Amino acid sequence: MVSMTMSLPTHIPVLAREAIEGLQAQPGGYVIDCTVGLGGHAAAILKRISPQGKLLGIDTDPEAIRVAKAKLVDYKEAVILANDSFANLDAICRKYDFYPVDGILFDLGVSSMQLDTAQRGFSFQREAPLDMRFNPWQELTAHDIVNTFSEQELARIIKEYGRSITAGE
Repeated sequence: MVSMTMSLPTHIPVLAREAIEGLQAQPGGYVIDCTVGLGGHAAAILKRISPQGKLLGIDTDPEAIRVAKAKLVDYKEAVILANDSFANLDAICRKYDFYPVDGILFDLGVSSMQLDTAQRGFSFQREAPLDMRFNPWQELTAHDIVNTFSEQELARIIKEYGRSITAGE
């Protein structure tokens, strides 16, 4: 993981302009970045919705939340960061009384920070244990799954989730 004393990782979001335009974010808007990551899209959104707007950034990775918090520090009260899963979006919005919502962004996938950190176990390009957890506090690792689940259970998982991906669900 990135050390607290090291400089912040850099990230240039892909298609940021197009994503922000698609959101049609307006000054004063309330926007949710469901995968805040390193804060690249969040910063672009905040530029559009400031000074009265608010951004709720969500990420399961506590390291991403730490980096986003540092990168978005200039926006102070306009930013709420939640170390949680966007699967809990409704509960998170209720917790922070984040209504009405004017736009939601999902930038799904693995981040370069996760791929570049060998001990996270996402990349086959570095020697490290097979981990692949977005949240390191989650107990079940990819190593556990491939080494303890039955062949039938692995086949079911691949069939069920592989179908969702290929069907565009």
